[in-house]
Amino acid sequence: MKKIVIIGATSAIAIACARLWAAEQSEFFLVGRHQDKLQQTSADLVARGAQAAHSYVLDLIDFQQHAAMLTQALQTLGQIDVILIAHGTLPDQHQCEQDVHYALQEFNNNALSVLALLTPVANHMAQQGFGTIAVISSVAGDRGRGSNYLYGSAKAAVTTFCEGLRARMFKVGVHVLTIKPGFVATPMTADLNLPAKLTVSPEVVAKDIVQAIAKRKDVLYTPWFWAWIMKIIIHIPRGIFKKLKL
Repeated sequence: MKKIVIIGATSAIAIACARLWAAEQSEFFLVGRHQDKLQQTSADLVARGAQAAHSYVLDLIDFQQHAAMLTQALQTLGQIDVILIAHGTLPDQHQCEQDVHYALQEFNNNALSVLALLTPVANHMAQQGFGTIAVISSVAGDRGRGSNYLYGSAKAAVTTFCEGLRARMFKVGVHVLTIKPGFVATPMTADLNLPAKLTVSPEVVAKDIVQAIAKRKDVLYTPWFWAWIMKIIIHIPRGIFKKLKL
């Protein structure tokens, strides 16, 4: 039975992952901002076979409360086999360009809150000497694009942080997985005009995540073809790239 902590537990991808683990009779500690949604998710997971699903209400930009949440998770579960960090927001790039306070808030949501949380998590996992830290970043972090460079820069920070963390944690027996989804049909992207052929359901991404954790992969592009798409985008010369509408 796995002991699993999920941060941002009511997000579509997190729920899809949790449902797969619930079928294995895992025990969960679910963290999110809204008590009612957490309770619904907990009940759903128990109905699907979870041993138990405990909930904890926290806004992740309240950095001072991260340690208390982690302490409660450990008291509840006893150990952490997997922690999935799945919280985040999708900012309006135009508003980020016009409103510095909004831009910093969104960078907080998508980068600093993740880095702040990973620090005590990593320290505990290093002491524990086993387990997996899985962090949802994004393909957007691979290169800054004019259409979403605030979000992309936040995800780039997360990706780089995880790469360094992976090197540190490997030496103490802890696995770090960086997850880079492409277009996913979720409530967060509902207002976007996403290309149908490149867009997948949260369930597709969740299956890839669960398999990548089991196989101890370092980096996961999901679906798989995003690795090739981003390889092309990364290698477009700067003189051409800055002229593109991406």
